Amino acid sequence: MRADEVRRVLVIGGGTMGLQIGLQAATHGLDVVLHDADPAALEGAERRLRGYGEAPVAAGTISADALEHALARIERIADPAAAAADVDLVSESVPEDPVLKGRVLGQFHELCPERAVFTTNTSTLVPSMFAEATGRPDRFAALHFHTPVWLCNVVDVMPHPGTSAETTECLMGFARRIGQIPIRLRRESFGYVFNALYNAMNREALTLAANGMASVQDVDRAWMGIMKMPIGPFGMLDGVGLDTVWHITDYWARQTGDPQLRANAEFVRTYVDRGRLGVKTGQGFYRYPDPAYQAPGFVESGPGSAEDAGQRP
Repeated sequence: MRADEVRRVLVIGGGTMGLQIGLQAATHGLDVVLHDADPAALEGAERRLRGYGEAPVAAGTISADALEHALARIERIADPAAAAADVDLVSESVPEDPVLKGRVLGQFHELCPERAVFTTNTSTLVPSMFAEATGRPDRFAALHFHTPVWLCNVVDVMPHPGTSAETTECLMGFARRIGQIPIRLRRESFGYVFNALYNAMNREALTLAANGMASVQDVDRAWMGIMKMPIGPFGMLDGVGLDTVWHITDYWARQTGDPQLRANAEFVRTYVDRGRLGVKTGQGFYRYPDPAYQAPGFVESGPGSAEDAGQRP
């Protein structure tokens, strides 16, 4: 499979990243199939896709008409066999569990055309952890996007030792076709490139709050005030989705036995258990659509409400 031969993309996983990857591919002229095992995820996908599309339209990156054409190219298909029919490339964005990822991709190996290239959007695992389970390790690699995909348009291309050179080149070209800047990793590395830096910051931010050293909002105020940024670590985590943050933190806490990671995972779970998953549910560490960190004077004076600013529930 060459990059210019990719016409139809299957996105597995209707969460934040799956929807954004699908929308990015569709806005660049590709046909997209969106599949999720949860019917509710597919039912709400059109509304969320349209919501995501508002940002590039407002920025002038694409026109309103182009967005409508892109949305028309995205099919939502619940049946795995129907979703897999005639696809050229698969992008998987299911939760960060190598057993689950391997099982899902192995299922689609039996359903997808032999030519199809498989990719995983994992941000913390490496592809060799489940490459054999995919059934086509030579045609499999990590293709890791960042959110929002159309703005943070750098993508990690991480082959594993069994990935063919042709597959790697296909993915480098595919990334360019859909408006991304591909960064090829020379060998597997947990955390990839940007996320290796970003995850270190997140761990320390969560540690400060979980251990009661500083409040969520004061951690963000410190970052925003010194780095002159419009958002801090906890505001960014709200954009990622606190369910995703919890899955990743909990997974590595269990794998390593690190007591601080366990404490961080429990801290995040207090929000997840209350349905406060971040921007997508209207409340996480902050309330949306008007989070406290966007209010004038937040950095200088602090938040006006402890609840709005994301104190521990």
